[in-house]
Amino acid sequence: MLLVCLIWGTNFSVVKLALRSMPALAFTALRFVVSSAVLWVLLRRLKGGVRMPRGLFWPMVALGVLGNTCYQVAFTLGLQYTTATNCALIISTVPAVVAVLGEVLGIERTTPRMRWGIALATAGVALVVGAGGVRFTADTLRGDALAVAATLCWAGYTLGLRRVPPTLSPLEVTTFATLTGTPGLVVAALPDLAVLEWGRVPAAAWGAMGYASVLSLVVAYAIWNASVQRVGGTRTAIYMCVTPVVAAVAAWLILDERLRPIQALGAALIIPGVLLTRR
Repeated sequence: MLLVCLIWGTNFSVVKLALRSMPALAFTALRFVVSSAVLWVLLRRLKGGVRMPRGLFWPMVALGVLGNTCYQVAFTLGLQYTTATNCALIISTVPAVVAVLGEVLGIERTTPRMRWGIALATAGVALVVGAGGVRFTADTLRGDALAVAATLCWAGYTLGLRRVPPTLSPLEVTTFATLTGTPGLVVAALPDLAVLEWGRVPAAAWGAMGYASVLSLVVAYAIWNASVQRVGGTRTAIYMCVTPVVAAVAAWLILDERLRPIQALGAALIIPGVLLTRR
């Protein structure tokens, strides 16, 4: 899971560089097409074929649409209509949302230690992300609402993974969810894909596409799915609080963005919060 934090935290800066020359929805759709192809080949080589178990087609479609199509569209459009700070702060509430929904739906139980850990880590994220200034106004309302929708989608996807039979490997779950979630993303991106000037996309953007497709989707999703199956959604989702710390350091190294002392305080709160929740 720490590897996932490293991959996803760096992914923010990598994708930001790519989006300078490619529309966001087009980039998202293309990376999922690439990931689907990679996962298909991997599953065929390792399992001898890509076969959906009987009775799991519609549950996997629901997971793919919720965790990939809906989440990615809501997150991408949310970033367009609100500030990056607002969006990151809202998304950072995923661990708390997973814990609450898990309790309400009877999927997972949380202990007082876990609840304290989630609260501590979320407060740390607020310091890390909010160091650049948080601004909720009427102008950001549409984007903020989309970020809330993205948060609910990812929380639902994470809890939905608990319903997947343990007989399915993390690679199979990742492949089926990606394959079923990709068509909707392609449809949503058709207007951007139609006007994309392919010849003007630089090599660096294609390199970012490779990173975002293979590492951020194939590798990180497989690890995430495996963690949820083994230790539960809440203990997995808490690691999303670590990602903003990695993202801030990566932006400092790659994009030359400034780090602030208060972010170090936020990181100091996140670490014990994660440890409390995970143990």
